[in-house]
Amino acid sequence: MTALRIIPLGGLGEIGKNMMVLEYGDDMIIVDCGVMFPEPEMLGIDLVIPDFTYVAERAEHLRGIVITHGHEDHIGALPYLLGRVSAPIYATKLTAGLVRVKLREHRGPDQDTVHVVDPDDEISLGAFSVGFFRVNHSIPDAVGLAIRTPLGLVVHTGDFKFDHTPVDGRPTEFAKLSRYGAEGVLCLFSDSTNVERPGYTPSEQVVGVALNQLMAAASGRVIVATFASLISRVQQVIDAAAQCGRSVGLTGRSMVDTSNMALELGYLTAPPGLLQRQEQLLKLPAHQVAMVTTGSQGEPSSALARMANRDRRQVRLVPGDTVVISASPIPGNEETVNRTIDNLYKQGARVLHSRVADVHVSGHASQEEQKLMIGLLRPRYFVPVHGEYRHLVQHAQMANTLGVPRENAFVLEDGEVLEVDEDGARVTGGVPGGHVYVDGLVLGDPATAILRDRSELARDGMFVILLAVDKRTGNVVGRPDIVTRGFIAEPESEELLEESRRLVIQAIDQGGQHPMEWGSVHATIKDTLGEFLYGKTRRRPMILPVALEV
Repeated sequence: MTALRIIPLGGLGEIGKNMMVLEYGDDMIIVDCGVMFPEPEMLGIDLVIPDFTYVAERAEHLRGIVITHGHEDHIGALPYLLGRVSAPIYATKLTAGLVRVKLREHRGPDQDTVHVVDPDDEISLGAFSVGFFRVNHSIPDAVGLAIRTPLGLVVHTGDFKFDHTPVDGRPTEFAKLSRYGAEGVLCLFSDSTNVERPGYTPSEQVVGVALNQLMAAASGRVIVATFASLISRVQQVIDAAAQCGRSVGLTGRSMVDTSNMALELGYLTAPPGLLQRQEQLLKLPAHQVAMVTTGSQGEPSSALARMANRDRRQVRLVPGDTVVISASPIPGNEETVNRTIDNLYKQGARVLHSRVADVHVSGHASQEEQKLMIGLLRPRYFVPVHGEYRHLVQHAQMANTLGVPRENAFVLEDGEVLEVDEDGARVTGGVPGGHVYVDGLVLGDPATAILRDRSELARDGMFVILLAVDKRTGNVVGRPDIVTRGFIAEPESEELLEESRRLVIQAIDQGGQHPMEWGSVHATIKDTLGEFLYGKTRRRPMILPVALEV
């Protein structure tokens, strides 16, 4: 009996890098393929992406990649995946446009690999047939998936909330959800992000009202920072600016590229002449200017962070400017965002963010909406997705209270395999499902050793000792040189360094006449200095002996 295999490769037990694999027989499809921002301890890492090993080993079975919406945590890893496998990508119009922008940035595969679907379409991918239903999120054209398999209907909500007054005027397709529930849902994958938040998530219209009010009241420029892909928010800024007699400028490369694409596709609209170049905005009075920029997460190279650090010549902040951060900090980015806010205040700007004003609302369902989704679909099996582990557990417990038996709600981790067949559902093992790091231009797993080394260097610094050794006798020639970085202040160091030199010479020079065995010398120096330096400083710097044979 053939089983349906469900394999999450990202997005479970974490916020980001969402990716789900479904297999039946020789057919495989993928839902989403996103990135995750590095956690604080991932020093020097630019991005985190899913481990594609399992998919790459079965690339001939991959029938297609289906994308729910265009946020980075759902599309950002596509260029890396398509470097290892070849498959068509299916997405709604705006999402497809964002995917094409992403592939162009990475000089990725031919754009013909991206196919546009309508929410009323149904596509056949081997043993699977995939339909779509509109959901509301913080980006237009978001959809959930109705995946028909030989064993029954599987529903993936994607990221969702129930917004009855969405910015684009397209509410969730409740009629389709009701039909799926009546038909019978084998398994439901549902967004868990806001499971700790009671009630309902506010409508995006709340932000539109707040932007209108603050633009009308502000005496200077209004600068709104948000994600480049948050097209709905950009439209709200344009609408508020038009109502208040302000011109709008876009700044930040990704903001400009994404907005231009959305304008071409009709997902952004602006009155003629409202959008202006930076040099044109400089000629206008401050009360007639609004700007939309990247940098809502405090990214060091973003336009907003450079403004806050007085490093962006085109835009110099002055007292009277109002800066709006219209996004919630991604977990792990709080410190960076707070530092950016502090620097903005130092420039004399007024700063508004979600903790002090209604300038951002979540794109994810709160508890009552999550309950309604489960109630409409009445699934036999339930798998919470898109959330940290505690979110998944609480969402599974919610499903239990709504009639899903405890044994039918599965809290999975990345790489675990859930098999469903006519006899039931069970976890049957695992596949590689850990982090893969993007470190500059290097893609791979630097392993814990490299990250541990970076952590040690950041915490205790580096201690390099350079010495010349007679290759015939093994004795030290001359006086060793020592270089330290991030270990000890210069005025305090001379006595310590001199004692370190003496100990190293004493440990190596045994009065013998034997060739140097570098492995032994290396270990001796590290052991001797490690014990001595810890005893003197209670710190363990990274010790790097460098020897030159003479």
